[in-house]
Amino acid sequence: MTAAQWLLVLTWAGVTLYALLGGADFGGGFWDMLAGGSRRGFAQRRLIEHSIGPVWEANHVWLIFVLVMFWTCFPRVFASVASTLYIPLTLIALGIIARGAAFAFRKASTELWQLRLFGGAFALSSILTPFFLGTVAGGVASGRVPPGLARGDLLTSWWNPTSVLAGLVAVGSTAYLAAVYLTGDARRGGDRALAEAFRLRALVTAVVTGAIVLGGIVILRDDAPRLFAGLTGRALPVVALSAFAGIVSLVLLVLRHYTTARGTAALAVAAVLWAWAAAQYPLLLPPDVTVTRAAADPAVLHATLASVVVGMVLLVPSLLWLFALFQRAPKR
Repeated sequence: MTAAQWLLVLTWAGVTLYALLGGADFGGGFWDMLAGGSRRGFAQRRLIEHSIGPVWEANHVWLIFVLVMFWTCFPRVFASVASTLYIPLTLIALGIIARGAAFAFRKASTELWQLRLFGGAFALSSILTPFFLGTVAGGVASGRVPPGLARGDLLTSWWNPTSVLAGLVAVGSTAYLAAVYLTGDARRGGDRALAEAFRLRALVTAVVTGAIVLGGIVILRDDAPRLFAGLTGRALPVVALSAFAGIVSLVLLVLRHYTTARGTAALAVAAVLWAWAAAQYPLLLPPDVTVTRAAADPAVLHATLASVVVGMVLLVPSLLWLFALFQRAPKR
């Protein structure tokens, strides 16, 4: 493999980690919105805050990592995407900022109107942000981002059937991951009633998201035939893996094997991302911008690869230790 290919794999691993970790944080906001009134939803919101509070900022490390990698290693792709899709990207940035600010201010608020205001902002931004992230992915995957500065249509590049489908799948996937993760957190905290509530939500969300994905097959066939051909061709084994992991997750949730269900749920979502990558490779911007054509100068690639390896040695153990600390069962 070339340096560009290695860096692309590492970048996509960063995308996957952001989807699995940061995505679950967004899903927590989704369930925060549906938790109910201040009294009925208190226990659920407290669990959500406890689960994401210590690590939600750390999860955004992966988003920063992905942006820097694309900017440095594939500048042509970065410039094309950022200029054509600047509307949803701006909304994503505003959503991330609003979500973080609302989450922090709500924890420091005491008045009911303040709690509702910041809680509403936190929940709404937690839904809109992954949706617009999905529309960006859909625009790229469907070939609506041509190379060059602002060469694509500023509206239809991200507001089209494939992008809307990707946005809905992103919201459903983040909500599903959050429900599965929160089920395990509630069980570990000794609250069986809360665990059952999130278990039911995980099952329902999995079915709804699966139905959206199945319905989206027709949309991709008509709106993004190149992507459809890739997903039903060489990426089909990865698609099958995602479906299999999703079914196993449902079975594990029914049997209340929550710890194992976390792993299979994460695998189901991760496989969707890698199926897209397999279906589109070696194209970064369909129909003709390949990894080789989009890559930066070899000297830049080699220096970046060396820096990433050193950074991983320092960062990954620290993050693993952070998550391990906050996944321990609380002392009674």
